[in-house]
Amino acid sequence: MAVSRRGPRERMVFSAAQLIRRDGVTATGMREVAAHAQAPRGSLQHYFPGGKEQLVNEAVDWAGQYAGNRIARFLAEQERATPSGLFAAMVRQWTDEYGTSGFEGGCPVAAATVDCAAAGTSTRAATAAAFAAWRTPLAAALAGLGVPADRAAALATVMISALEGAILLARAERDVAPLTTVARELGPFLDAAVPPTS
Repeated sequence: MAVSRRGPRERMVFSAAQLIRRDGVTATGMREVAAHAQAPRGSLQHYFPGGKEQLVNEAVDWAGQYAGNRIARFLAEQERATPSGLFAAMVRQWTDEYGTSGFEGGCPVAAATVDCAAAGTSTRAATAAAFAAWRTPLAAALAGLGVPADRAAALATVMISALEGAILLARAERDVAPLTTVARELGPFLDAAVPPTS
């Protein structure tokens, strides 16, 4: 959905997520969010009485839900879905972005985690919940592809961890090679988690 079709509150949450993924939490100011969202500055206090912390938490929540919702889309795009194909689709989202738009953006949940890890704020809990909102449907998808339930959650953690690390390396190196490497190297391992059918 285009930014302009959202209401002002939704635009501000979306804009906060976009700015956090590019600049981090500390460098993302409320004024910048309002300007990016094309929303009146006065509306920030109205919609986010908890201030920047509330806005950041909602942006992180939005990002976790977005990532979780993408899992079903990635599966639907595959002719014959496999764990490696699912992971390749997750990686391709980033290689496509970096190939067309450059390496400025990363994951807003990871950015908020790094910026707020030492803080005693609710943002730490929000980032944990956002990762869970991504990991839970990913684990369910893996189970649906034949990965035993007792391994699906662990492999979802491995996939997200590998992807987040590769995103950081790709941004640092200005090269998609870390992303393509994790997809290639992790793919056979993921597929091997599906027991052979007799």
